[in-house]
Amino acid sequence: MTHSDRGTDPLDPAYAEASVTRINPHIPHPARIYDYLLGGKDNFASDRKAAEALIEVSPGTREGVRAHRAFLGRAVRYLAAEAGITQFLDIGTGIPTQDHTHTIAQESVPEARVAYVDNDPIVLVHGRALLTGDPAGMTDMIEADLRQPEKILSDPAVRAVIDFTRPVAVILAGVLHFITDEEDPYGVVEQLKAAVPSGSHLLLSHITLDFADHLSREEFTKPYDDSPAPMVPRTHDETLRFFEGWDLVDPGLVEVVTWRPDPVEYQEQIPGGHAWAYGGLAIKP
Repeated sequence: MTHSDRGTDPLDPAYAEASVTRINPHIPHPARIYDYLLGGKDNFASDRKAAEALIEVSPGTREGVRAHRAFLGRAVRYLAAEAGITQFLDIGTGIPTQDHTHTIAQESVPEARVAYVDNDPIVLVHGRALLTGDPAGMTDMIEADLRQPEKILSDPAVRAVIDFTRPVAVILAGVLHFITDEEDPYGVVEQLKAAVPSGSHLLLSHITLDFADHLSREEFTKPYDDSPAPMVPRTHDETLRFFEGWDLVDPGLVEVVTWRPDPVEYQEQIPGGHAWAYGGLAIKP
């Protein structure tokens, strides 16, 4: 396994120590809340409190998050095994709890290359787990924010992994609902879409309240009020807009549990029957 050589190596103890000093355990963070809901151990009391508040509002939250993660796995497997994609730009990757993008992709394509991006220092501290895989492939990880796509696209480490003249799968799984309307999420996605050539794919999933008539937006988003990234659920039409100009892969933008379900994969019963998240995949003409 190789990863690009640069000054801020997440495996360097000095870098890890510097990152830790920027982690505030008293403020819940989406990546750590997600980690807790997936059964991970890289979270603090503030994250667990926020996660439990979500579960109180929606008893199916934990199962829904797992269904969300399972969708990502199926979509990446499709991209590598069926669509022939060998390059992945995974933005908002989260803490390496299970089933990493490169692990799934390299099962089908050993030479698959993955650039991971996240804005939480704790994710990079635990990046060691992400930087292991098939020696034929290449993986690297940078700290950057989705709100600044130009910095991601121009980062030397990303460009060492990704050849932007060849098709790329841009992965935005469970991250856009942390970008407010004022931060122009559609403009951000359009910049990423414009940077990749024909044949590239956009893999996207997004929280929604379309299946929660009994719940107000304020009730659902309250656990994230103290977080640096507020939760912004969007409707089907609002989520569909991110794919504008690209061709959706069958079955289109659907609830994550119904996107090409694997009959062999264990399907958890979700209280209430809905994962409260849309997922879809599209190809650039």
